[in-house]
Amino acid sequence: MADAIQGTTAPVNVSSAWQLTKYGLIGLLFFILLLAALGWITSNSAASTRSSQAVDFATNTVTLALSTEPPQLDSTRATDMVSGMLLGHTMEGLLRYGPNNELIPGMAESWDIHENGGTFHLRQDALWSNGSPVTAHDFVFAWKTALDPDTGSQYAFILFPIKNARGISEGEMDPETLGTKAIDDFTLEVELEQPTAYFLKLLAFPTYYPINESFYLSTDGGYGSEAENLIYNGPFKIVKWVHDASLRLEKNEVYWNRDATKLDAIDYAYILSDANATLNLFATNKIALAGLNSENLERALKNRWRIKQHNDGSVFFLEINHRPDRITANYNLRRALQLVHNPSELVYKVLKLPGNLPGESIFPVWLNGVDGLFRDEYPGPKYIVNEEKAREHLAMALEELGVDELPPLVLLAGDNPVSNKQSEYYQRLWKEKLGIEVKIDKQIFKLRLEKMTTGEFDIVAAGWGPDYHDVMTFGDLFASWNLNNRGRYANEEVDRHVAIAQSSSDPVERMEAMDRVQQLLHDDVAILIQYERGSVYVSDDRVKGVTRRAVGLDPDYTRAYIARDSEG
Repeated sequence: MADAIQGTTAPVNVSSAWQLTKYGLIGLLFFILLLAALGWITSNSAASTRSSQAVDFATNTVTLALSTEPPQLDSTRATDMVSGMLLGHTMEGLLRYGPNNELIPGMAESWDIHENGGTFHLRQDALWSNGSPVTAHDFVFAWKTALDPDTGSQYAFILFPIKNARGISEGEMDPETLGTKAIDDFTLEVELEQPTAYFLKLLAFPTYYPINESFYLSTDGGYGSEAENLIYNGPFKIVKWVHDASLRLEKNEVYWNRDATKLDAIDYAYILSDANATLNLFATNKIALAGLNSENLERALKNRWRIKQHNDGSVFFLEINHRPDRITANYNLRRALQLVHNPSELVYKVLKLPGNLPGESIFPVWLNGVDGLFRDEYPGPKYIVNEEKAREHLAMALEELGVDELPPLVLLAGDNPVSNKQSEYYQRLWKEKLGIEVKIDKQIFKLRLEKMTTGEFDIVAAGWGPDYHDVMTFGDLFASWNLNNRGRYANEEVDRHVAIAQSSSDPVERMEAMDRVQQLLHDDVAILIQYERGSVYVSDDRVKGVTRRAVGLDPDYTRAYIARDSEG
């Protein structure tokens, strides 16, 4: 989902489409094999010596930790991965992802798709957690609410394939003109603005989830702000939410597919971003999963815990503020910053964690292209460090800005150890190479999102996780109309090529348009790509059936179960 948390070591995942390629995963494979050869990755996890706090057989509960307080559990407004993960466990759209990362029926038990839309037949045994039926009207209401300009949804754009959605979002059209209609309680008709090759892939995304109108209105503007201000149509429901402290999910007994849900509860008993504190909880058997960083990896090795690795498909970048009143609107300044930007140095000398790949493009290496992987077919531009040329561009920037010295640049960043390491690296880099002072503005995740939205930064450490498995999930991020384009970068050529890829059914035409987008983003220095996030982590092997994926709910415990050491 959008707004991946930069700098955290929360476990991330590997797409079913992920392949070991020339882009650096061979080195990761070598690392894992080396650890195995040394006996540091063992066939037995710490579970054999652990008691039952993280895994409680008596109550059929798994205890975990969240890396941050969920900023928003209103599906029309949520933008971040933590909120998306919780919504994915408690809500369900027309479709959802299955255990093999395939799209499977959700609220819709069947559908008929044609070039300009489709008809979805809802299952009649689906209920909200308050006992009321889930109907086609709930989808119509949710989508219109997300598109309402007063809602201020930063994800309204994901609904734009629906006829008139964009006009409604921009306040130019009546919401009643939206191309979706409840034919009856259990039949939903959708008309598209234009043929959209990837439309079905969108329907499992949280912005497409239904909302019960009468319950929504009963919360008097507080929908999603507390556990009691939500009702649920998914496998779990939130029964307790102590803000900034804990959150507990329990099995939703009225969920239509409740027999597939094996756990009775998932207890997020801790909310904390410190990787060392999280690992301490794992070591003392308080939680069943913990991410590792370069500092505590050695501890995991010494304890002979089973070390696992994956990549969640996210791309991290420095997003530059292009608003006219910001000094970073100057191209030559941005170009100077780009010419000393070295993603390989960041990954291998600063982050130093297996699995991260040096950034080159907004499109990660696992995305499909025409016949193979997009980046194999369209490699795109590369960062080339040239300090002499960087100083030349800086001199041009100073002349254009009419100053002898730049004021300090404000770098908005997260407030956690790994994020601190990254922001301090850039602070040193730009001071040593260009003499530019950088002021680091450290904020907790929720406040960083607020400042990103209001544009209170020159540069912000940001990230993007995929929403659906299509190149467009990254391709439209820096279109001028996308509210997740926090730096307000605008280029008519980018918008034009995004429109081509959105409407075309020709794979070659679509991918060529996206290739042009990645080139333009580089040439304009719209952003500075940092890395594609990978991770290593430890988990309790008694928890089985957890699905990891790059697109969709991750980690997915909706089919997880607890087994004793000898069981599988």
